[in-house]
Amino acid sequence: MQGLDRKAIRASRRLNWLVERFCVLLLVLLILDVWLGVIVRYLIPIGWTFTEELARYLMIWAALLAVSSGISHREHIGMLVIFDQFPRRVQKGLAVAFDIIAFGFFAIIFFYGLGFVERGFSRFTMIENIPKAYPFMGVPLAAGLACVQLFLVAIHDFFSEDGITAAERVEI
Repeated sequence: MQGLDRKAIRASRRLNWLVERFCVLLLVLLILDVWLGVIVRYLIPIGWTFTEELARYLMIWAALLAVSSGISHREHIGMLVIFDQFPRRVQKGLAVAFDIIAFGFFAIIFFYGLGFVERGFSRFTMIENIPKAYPFMGVPLAAGLACVQLFLVAIHDFFSEDGITAAERVEI
């Protein structure tokens, strides 16, 4: 099992690298879309209304996908004030326990998100009349990525012999 912690954190960081780039792409598209919306509303009176709907869904997708990035660096919500009061070995056990709880939470979101997407094919957006399943796909995708990241970070924290958590390991 030696080196498993390093392999897990490397895999986590590689996946996170892809997710971060995709989030940046979504944010660039969001900025361009909002500017296009301003231009077609105030400067060139074209009846393009898709920009408002697209901006909403781009923002939701970017925010949902960014959750897995926060998990990769252990920057997600936590009770650090209380957590830091425990000794290093207890922190390690608590981190893994919190990861298991969070994994269960995101697994439930993933499972129910798939049903949400399935039902979304029979519902349509107000402006462009496209199936809502496409915007809804961000929910199970983000939850699935969060589960993968939680699994990798928990493996790292559980098997690391030096007691360094995933958040503290930056050289990998």
